[in-house]
Amino acid sequence: MTKADIVNEVAKNTGVEKVIVQKTVEATMEAIKDSLSKGSNVYLRGFGSFIIKKRAKKTARNISKNTTIIIPEHNIPAFKPAKTFVNGVKVKVK
Repeated sequence: MTKADIVNEVAKNTGVEKVIVQKTVEATMEAIKDSLSKGSNVYLRGFGSFIIKKRAKKTARNISKNTTIIIPEHNIPAFKPAKTFVNGVKVKVK
């Protein structure tokens, strides 16, 4: 599903114009990105959490040059789904 598919689905289900829904979806994504870039996590009950994970400094290899490089400590964004979200997606295997 793409962003356009989400906009179409929300517009169809709510009766709101696609232009307004698109601005709302984009504003929501911008708010999440801004919050994470400032170091704050975003918690959406029943859906999940957008969190910042810290990666430790580590040593790696550049295979093409056969050299060792140091990857510094850095932050990455991550998503942790809520239990209700996970349970709704799970498929029971017989």
